[in-house]
Amino acid sequence: MIATLLLVEDDARIREALRLALADEGYQVVEAATGEQALERLTAGVVDGGVEPDVVLLDVMLPGADGLAVCARIRELGDLPIIMVTARTGSEEVIAGLEAGADDYVTKPVDAGELSARIRALLRRTRAGDPDVPAVITLGDLTVRLTEGRVLRGVEEVPLTKTEFRLLSTLAAAGGAVVTREQLLERVWDYDYFGDTRLLDVHVRRLRRKIEPDPGQPTLVLTVRGTGYRIGVS
Repeated sequence: MIATLLLVEDDARIREALRLALADEGYQVVEAATGEQALERLTAGVVDGGVEPDVVLLDVMLPGADGLAVCARIRELGDLPIIMVTARTGSEEVIAGLEAGADDYVTKPVDAGELSARIRALLRRTRAGDPDVPAVITLGDLTVRLTEGRVLRGVEEVPLTKTEFRLLSTLAAAGGAVVTREQLLERVWDYDYFGDTRLLDVHVRRLRRKIEPDPGQPTLVLTVRGTGYRIGVS
């Protein structure tokens, strides 16, 4: 199946170059020049003849509503995968984008091959389940339904992004054993991140805010200092 990408970029030359490069990689690309235009298309369901995109490529520096605000709004609408495109690699901007709800990021100038690899990895982890883990895992008052991609607290669903769910299910499937930071980056992001653990750090914080009774004193997602994380089991 051909994946549809929503490319949000205000620079017409960059947008056209990325569109052509990604089309050559086999993707169907829909363009938006502003964040407002992207949100209008998403909320109206008319991104591509009514077909929702599989991934949003979102520039941080946009006129009007910037990429961070647009990212947060898209995240309010659901768990649509988002890759932020940033001109700077500084920790503050990267972390701000991830905190806003992005699943991944790339830096300008964008290498089309690297971007395509990250898109493919993101699509694989959002579409594929793991046949080697049980269908349901219970963590305290949480029920993790791995085959359905859902987490419930009682009868109420906990709204996780696909990446947050992948992170939780990877830890839960380990049954309390320590999962190293490198293993989590490989299993959750399915890509070689060359030691960039900001992705993991921010996603752990986001996950804790959603599932822990007290995120400052976590009992479910536990840090193993200097090594990685493990799930808290009773």
